Amino acid sequence: MSNYPKLRFGVVGIDHRHIYDQVKSLLEIGSECAGYWTAGETYIEKGFVERFPDIPRIDDRQQLLEDPSIQLITCAAIPYQRADFAIEAMLHGKDFMVDKPGVTTLDQLERVKKVQRETGQIYSINFTEHFEVRAVTTATELVRSGAIGRVIQTVGLGSHRLNRATRPAWFFDPVQYGGILVDIASHQIEQFLHFTGSADAEIVSARYGNVGHPDDPGLQDFGEIALANEMAGGYIRVDWFTPDGLATWGDGRLTILGTEGYIELRKYIDIAGRPGKDHLFIVNQNETRYIDCSQARLPYYTDLKRDIFERTETAMTHRHCFKVCELALTAQAVAKSINRKDV
Repeated sequence: MSNYPKLRFGVVGIDHRHIYDQVKSLLEIGSECAGYWTAGETYIEKGFVERFPDIPRIDDRQQLLEDPSIQLITCAAIPYQRADFAIEAMLHGKDFMVDKPGVTTLDQLERVKKVQRETGQIYSINFTEHFEVRAVTTATELVRSGAIGRVIQTVGLGSHRLNRATRPAWFFDPVQYGGILVDIASHQIEQFLHFTGSADAEIVSARYGNVGHPDDPGLQDFGEIALANEMAGGYIRVDWFTPDGLATWGDGRLTILGTEGYIELRKYIDIAGRPGKDHLFIVNQNETRYIDCSQARLPYYTDLKRDIFERTETAMTHRHCFKVCELALTAQAVAKSINRKDV
């Protein structure tokens, strides 16, 4: 990567904490941040400034968009705003990397796809439960090597802690965050396609609702999806019910079932077990083994940098990115709305 020029990027929208990892990881691969712009005051701006005191705040985002030395715009704005920021950046000749969900409606998705095709700019959604999890890198290598045979099912569990007191108003408005299946479950849909090597899937069934927070009627605190194609099936459960007694924000898990064995990832904590995160368990015809994945690579950012300078699609193809969005939006649209007595 040292043969490439320095990558310069700007930040547009800091409404979600995922922007911390986006900026940190870009800086770690030798990039330079020209500045950040965000609308008004956000609840995470103080934390952003504490982490990155040398990055200036820009009053007019056009300054970033019109700077010819900036190749990339990264974004973690309020979800329903992200598509317009992406389109704006691509029309200014910038590549764009965004926190999930990149879009919140099918109309937004079609507009983003159209502009991406017309401009040839990179549009990439950083699915953090894949690209920021070292255990996923190891699991990918194991699956690709045939360690568990052909993958026939994934089970993805995405439990999150609500932290009610810290959440902004948009967090409780489904129009602004897109719904729980668009927001959180996009992670697990992406991993289903990734580990099964699939280009598409069918939403077999889906449900979402507010089953435990009657004082916040706009919150969708529980959701589930069954999806499948001719090669494999998948089950997804996402929720905002991580209890305060857990030592981290969520017990994210992924089980990958193959014809010759299975892999389980305990991404963020091994409850009442080993310390730290990035735990992997593999069982196949030869062994039962635990793998500490804490030193595994996270190739997404170096791959994205290569893509920016070589105009390739190694970090993630646009076809894959847009298909994940389409499936998440479809699941949200066809899902049965449930209430407290249905679960």
